[in-house]
Amino acid sequence: MPDLIALFGGVYNNYLSLKATLDDARRRGAHEIYCLGDMGGFGPHPDRVFPLLRDAKDLFVMQGNYDHSIGHRLDDCACGYTDPRDNHFAQVSYDYTLAHTADEHKDWLRDLPTHFRRQWRGRDVLLAHGSPRRVNEFLWESTCSDAFLAHLLDAHGADLLFVTHTGIPWHRRLPDGRQVINVGAIGRPANDGRTSVDYALVDLSGDEPSVTFCPVSYDHHRLANEMREEGLPEEFAETILTGWWTTCLEILPAKERHRGRY
Repeated sequence: MPDLIALFGGVYNNYLSLKATLDDARRRGAHEIYCLGDMGGFGPHPDRVFPLLRDAKDLFVMQGNYDHSIGHRLDDCACGYTDPRDNHFAQVSYDYTLAHTADEHKDWLRDLPTHFRRQWRGRDVLLAHGSPRRVNEFLWESTCSDAFLAHLLDAHGADLLFVTHTGIPWHRRLPDGRQVINVGAIGRPANDGRTSVDYALVDLSGDEPSVTFCPVSYDHHRLANEMREEGLPEEFAETILTGWWTTCLEILPAKERHRGRY
């Protein structure tokens, strides 16, 4: 069992941040790396992502809602948004990704596992996309009480739960020592004014698993230029260049939205 394990989600077609994340995790000594889904959306050139993810022996990739939709050639991303503006921009990025993903990669996405279960140092570990209950459920730090998270862990038999989908990382240690970690997303900034992205690094060498969020810088100017060249909305490029979300804002709870610029 390796001591260091890296986890990330939400690649969002950002092949530049994906490469930088994988390089950083391997440099730090991670022997297992997990992608918790949503390879597509938001960024340009989806087919540049898959060569970095497929067939690497240290990589384990699961299916997110986006991957399910692309893999099954559905009409939308099933992201779970309810606001018309959120859904508008989600549809723009979904239509682009669907049109620019090769069939062989769509088939690969279709057949990915929907979760992973592991035993790490005697602890039951569950890795899901949105939540163990629903692939597109948003688990926000401000709206998840300790009691709710304990119930979720009880219901699904986990001591450690890792999720993504929201795009904003957070970590909660419950009074009984169990932990819930939202690993965030590496495809776009976490709405905090930084242009870097984050992944989670778990250290199993001590008595208790410790979690560190590792920042990763990449050539975000290049990504923004490629977004513009591909005709993606200027709002997307602005987020990459400034670190502040300009879209998919209406789904944010009040506390998370208050931390942002818009």
